[in-house]
Amino acid sequence: MHTLLIAALVAAAPLTPSATTAAATTTTTVYGYAWADGTGTLRVTPVTATRDGKKYQLAAKKGAKEIKLGYASAAFRRLAVACGLKETEGRVAQDADGLGKTRCAPKDLAFTLQLGPNPVKIVYSGKKAIRVSEFQPAKWYTRTAKGVIKRVDADTVAHGTRHLTYTWHLTFNRVTAKCGDGWLTGRPVNADDDGLGTKGCTNKDFSKVFKGGNLAVVHYNPFSDELLSVWEVFGDA
Repeated sequence: MHTLLIAALVAAAPLTPSATTAAATTTTTVYGYAWADGTGTLRVTPVTATRDGKKYQLAAKKGAKEIKLGYASAAFRRLAVACGLKETEGRVAQDADGLGKTRCAPKDLAFTLQLGPNPVKIVYSGKKAIRVSEFQPAKWYTRTAKGVIKRVDADTVAHGTRHLTYTWHLTFNRVTAKCGDGWLTGRPVNADDDGLGTKGCTNKDFSKVFKGGNLAVVHYNPFSDELLSVWEVFGDA
């Protein structure tokens, strides 16, 4: 009888602490460009990343969808040698896998995301990022295309089916005399032989001038969908 009772108690016993912990810490790893998405939250569309020495070759990941993650308790590892630097300034802190190894806090991640999209490796569980590590793309990935762009919101435009978000990095190349002139207002005094704008203006000028659907040439990062440059187009360029 004692044997049967002990067997029953063993069968009814809860999972051991180690088993419970293992079940609770199932994680997923993604690579991609992280954007700020409100306080303590980031958004990222996963890409395929293949290590090439201390850098990573990137490719589109079929079927990848944007995910949003909280990072308030995440470990953040920077490539810069100090957490508060805007750039690496020529000195890089990398581990054997080419990932950042300077130990930083979530507030430092918030700081870097304010500067623009950041290429990172993210280990997460559920809706929370556990570890965020910067990496270096193997090259500067960009595409250039011509077409009608439309306003989506304060910092996003649509080019075909793609939504492109811009930051303070954006350059706006105008054919007009002044940066604040309306779109294609006046004579095209700053157009090249192909009818593209040559007067360099800022993201603030673009926000002020661009109202609706306009023909333009755009330069963007296909993995972060960051809009990098816009050329005003005169005529049939």
